[in-house]
Amino acid sequence: MSHTTRYSIKIKIIALPVLFFLIFCLSPSWTKTQENRPYLDTAERILKKGLNEQEAYSLLKDLTDIGPRLTGSPQAARAVQYTCQKMAELGFENVHLEPITVPHWVRGAAEEGKLVSSRLGSHPLSICAIGRSISTPKKGISARVVEVRSFEELRQLGEQAAGKIVFFNRPMDPSLLSTFGSYGQAADQRVRGAVEAAKAGAVAALVRSLTMRLDDFPHTGLMVYDSEVPEIPAACISTKGADFLSDSLKKDPSLRVHLKLSCQNLPPVNSHNVVGQITGSERPDEIILIGGHLDSWDLGPGAHDDGAGCVQSIEALRLLKELGLQPKRTIRAVMFMNEEFGGSGGRDYARAEERKEERHLAAIEADRGGFLPLGFGVEGNPQTVERLKRWEYVLQSIGICWISQGGGGVDIAPLAEQGTILIGLVPDSQAYFDLHHSALDVLSTVHPRHLELGAVAMAVFAYVLAQEGI
Repeated sequence: MSHTTRYSIKIKIIALPVLFFLIFCLSPSWTKTQENRPYLDTAERILKKGLNEQEAYSLLKDLTDIGPRLTGSPQAARAVQYTCQKMAELGFENVHLEPITVPHWVRGAAEEGKLVSSRLGSHPLSICAIGRSISTPKKGISARVVEVRSFEELRQLGEQAAGKIVFFNRPMDPSLLSTFGSYGQAADQRVRGAVEAAKAGAVAALVRSLTMRLDDFPHTGLMVYDSEVPEIPAACISTKGADFLSDSLKKDPSLRVHLKLSCQNLPPVNSHNVVGQITGSERPDEIILIGGHLDSWDLGPGAHDDGAGCVQSIEALRLLKELGLQPKRTIRAVMFMNEEFGGSGGRDYARAEERKEERHLAAIEADRGGFLPLGFGVEGNPQTVERLKRWEYVLQSIGICWISQGGGGVDIAPLAEQGTILIGLVPDSQAYFDLHHSALDVLSTVHPRHLELGAVAMAVFAYVLAQEGI
């Protein structure tokens, strides 16, 4: 075979695949496919910028450096000022504070638990007051203990609980895949345990911490009182402490527990929600909201709950703005105050005078931690979910697996009255309750890349909704 012939064959071999590729790309079916799958390039740009810069983690460091942000505390007030200043520095529009009134509860210096037994000796117990609990007398409370796993079991004890400390020792169910489902099944004993114990004549309530992790870190949270029954002190005990107390009761049913709490419920104080946005170019009064809550519990700086959701919302807006992506509808970031202590920030935002001139099409809340994002949950009818699922391919291109039914959040829930579609960012939650409402919820437990991916997901989804509507 001649050199010329071999060269000609090589040209044909190279040219044919190129020819086939050009025919395929220029065919009507290829063009139609591209037209039916918009926003992929935009999503890729947002993803690359986010992962290259990872500014969400820097924002979270600044926020957690302020410290725990319990509603009504000086740290909560500093967090309001910090996020307002930061959004203004980033060039967001309409940055402002919206006033709200919030409860003011303080933990106090004294927080002691101790097991006292003539057979077993004296042993410290790791406890923490439950939010809104009253204090014990100055010298504390010492009483015998009754252990129960349900309110029904407590009622069956009758007068046996009178004058005692009721110890609610129902663990979170480890067999459930959904940790939030397990949490929901066990949370009633923390929320209403003091009320049910008081009905039985008890002097205090002690509740197993809501975590599946076995450690000596107690987890706090919110409780309620009932005006129909006396208010009694309530505390959570670490999971290790709960197991130790339960085992000790089997060995010495007459043992006593000593509790000393100095918490106080003070008069309400003024605080603020923080608002900033990119104003829509065509329909500025139609809003896609993204947000989280600024307040945290006071045992730790609330890196996952919910510092993560706040900085992801700010970072999502930053990514869009710096990429020059001008949405047709307004994308607004809201840092809500007081999710943990009653949700007044979300209610006051929805009912504010400014809302009368606005229409919130959708609201996306991030309040499940800064772990690897998996998908978005939508609170709405199946038809609404299906409409949103048409954008699933865009999210899947950046690693977000699904859009499915079931979502929302405490802060955005009041907007449902206006017909707003409620959406929740759903990350992997298997380790979330290891940290939730405890001293373990710190910056070092947050992976910068996972945190940023959540911000990227919110930016992409919010932008698509701002362009296309619901």
